[in-house]
Amino acid sequence: MSAKTINLKLRVWRQAGPDVPGKFEEYEAKGLSTDASFLEMLDVVNDELERKNTDPIAFDHDCREGICGSCGAVVNGAAHGPESATTLCQLHMRKFKDGDTITIEPWRANGFPILKDLVVDRSAFDRIIQAGGFVSVRTGQAPDAHAIPIPKPAADKAMDAAQCIGCGACVASCPNASASLFTAAKINQLALLPQGHPERSRRVIAMVEQMDKEGFGSCSKHYECEAACPKEIKVENITAMNREYRKALVASE
Repeated sequence: MSAKTINLKLRVWRQAGPDVPGKFEEYEAKGLSTDASFLEMLDVVNDELERKNTDPIAFDHDCREGICGSCGAVVNGAAHGPESATTLCQLHMRKFKDGDTITIEPWRANGFPILKDLVVDRSAFDRIIQAGGFVSVRTGQAPDAHAIPIPKPAADKAMDAAQCIGCGACVASCPNASASLFTAAKINQLALLPQGHPERSRRVIAMVEQMDKEGFGSCSKHYECEAACPKEIKVENITAMNREYRKALVASE
């Protein structure tokens, strides 16, 4: 059975660079397969723009399989679009109706300066992770199974936190542009495991302080971050991070 086709009207944020003002521009996307992904739709629009010798829409992408965290845009006011637990590259055009108008804009946060169009600088996330440093435990030959006993609840929570792909949807969806969910996930995936304990206190202080330095807002428990996260990282990680941070501060006095 062949896929249906739809026509859409797009309002896309265009900004030539970080130091110039941007604005919405309108485009038409015609004859789109409902099986096409959102990024494939942008590819079709860009092909048409290039044929007209017009600068194509800049957007981030890499794996296009919902794994790398490179893609991201706010679609009709929702980070990654209307489908829950889905990255932008895995959002398909069947989620829209023929004749719909779609507004597409970049992540908006002081910590994510716009580089061009839908592309933002997310290197702040890299610096937060770098602030956490390395683990000092021996990481050579793989140990035998169960050589380090880890309770299953702790292992499950660590794996859930480790699913974070660093896309930035949590920041884009938060009214305060907080990076707390991202930072908490990266802290907790190590704090929950024995291998992460030697640097546990130093790590949480360094990463939280770096998060603040990057200009992200504070968490006020709107829970928008959890709703927008394509990997469904839970807000309870933020509570755990705050508890870790306070304990580390007391221990350092």
